Amino acid sequence: MKSPPAPPPTDVPTIFALSSAPGRAGVAVTRVSGPHAEAALCALTGRTTPPAPRRAVRARFRDPATGEVLDDGLVLFFPGPDSFTGEDVAEFQGHGGRATTRALLDALAGVPGLEPAEPGAFTRRAFDAGKLDLTAVEGLADLIDAETAAQRRQALRQMGGALARLTEGWRDRLVRALAHLEATIDFSDEDLPEALLPALQADVAALVAEITAHLAAPPRGERLRDGVHVAILGPPNAGKSSLVNALARREAAIVSAIAGTTRDVVEVHLDLDGFPVVLADTAGLRESADVIEQEGVRRAHARAAAADVRLVLLDGGAGDPLDPAVAALTADPEALVVLNKTDLRPDGAQHALALPDGRAPLGLSLTTGAGFEALLAAVTDRVRALAEAGAGAPPPLTRARHRHALAETRDALTRALDAPLPELVAEDLRLAVRALGRITGRVDVEDLLDVIFRDFCIGK
Repeated sequence: MKSPPAPPPTDVPTIFALSSAPGRAGVAVTRVSGPHAEAALCALTGRTTPPAPRRAVRARFRDPATGEVLDDGLVLFFPGPDSFTGEDVAEFQGHGGRATTRALLDALAGVPGLEPAEPGAFTRRAFDAGKLDLTAVEGLADLIDAETAAQRRQALRQMGGALARLTEGWRDRLVRALAHLEATIDFSDEDLPEALLPALQADVAALVAEITAHLAAPPRGERLRDGVHVAILGPPNAGKSSLVNALARREAAIVSAIAGTTRDVVEVHLDLDGFPVVLADTAGLRESADVIEQEGVRRAHARAAAADVRLVLLDGGAGDPLDPAVAALTADPEALVVLNKTDLRPDGAQHALALPDGRAPLGLSLTTGAGFEALLAAVTDRVRALAEAGAGAPPPLTRARHRHALAETRDALTRALDAPLPELVAEDLRLAVRALGRITGRVDVEDLLDVIFRDFCIGK
């Protein structure tokens, strides 16, 4: 075998990992990044030089220690800084069998200067090289985890820099205002324009208004990322578990004619027209002497309070008086009230139920399927209204840390408007600039990095 080039003198470790999903597959991609990437490529392929940048070349992968052929695939080389990580990167595209992948990783482990990558290590290096800001890093993580079309679209928008451009635009305006203010402080004896301070106050007031409006907007980004929470509530034996199974199109919850079967909250994750939904089946609401059932009722009320959408399911064939707790839920103008078992009423009439604002409950028969499509459409419309931003809307916040940083920025700017001295105004503007910088990773983010990157899988 030909000798690989001598490794470059550096203390930076070269990392490697499987970058495609583990398990049996047609193709597996193994990535190497760092100063020894070229040497690793040559060591496993027998080449003296890497192939032309970004050009796939067929090669046999061999164990450098034994010469044994491990696989037959493609190899690519991405010289830094024009790579994902900003470093030299080599990729081995081989067959996705477990034994083949394991043999390739073991061979790379024997190359001097290489070590296995930790979760998020490649993306961390891309961030350190300035290839991605923190919002793009988070967008990439969300894109990997996206399970619905709407989540994918939001992740791509954030990864493409939509949120970064918004916050960096605010930051640039603040930096400019701060520079003007510091000029008035440092050169107070110079003949500066008299309108400088009033203009600065107007700029800061405008920023406060814009950031406040963004914070006051519904949390669509967080809902879309985490899922819209829909709680199914109602008395025992109204058909809540049957409805969950119908929406999930599988037997996710136990269905029984015995009242009080559901004692705990059962969660099911759905994709409704591209939007993620966390559907919760809850215990039937009624007075009970059973301690376990009482706890189930308590949890049902807690889930109702936290839910984005409350679907109150009633027994449309019973005609019994409603439990006070259930009646209170139906009085909520935002609740979606549904009458199940309408097939049990011979006359086809709905349950005599007066709802506020003249609302009419939706009729449903889970036995015959009547009304199910109308209910599904109503739930989907509610979910879409909560999670979808309109055309031209500013990029939403997708994480609590974004909201916290913006709140810090707003508070610092509000203090600046009321500060009695220019020096105090300048200090609050500096704090605002620093808080905005934490969103994209401009400043003071070391305490966030481990949390952000550890959520990635190994190989990304």
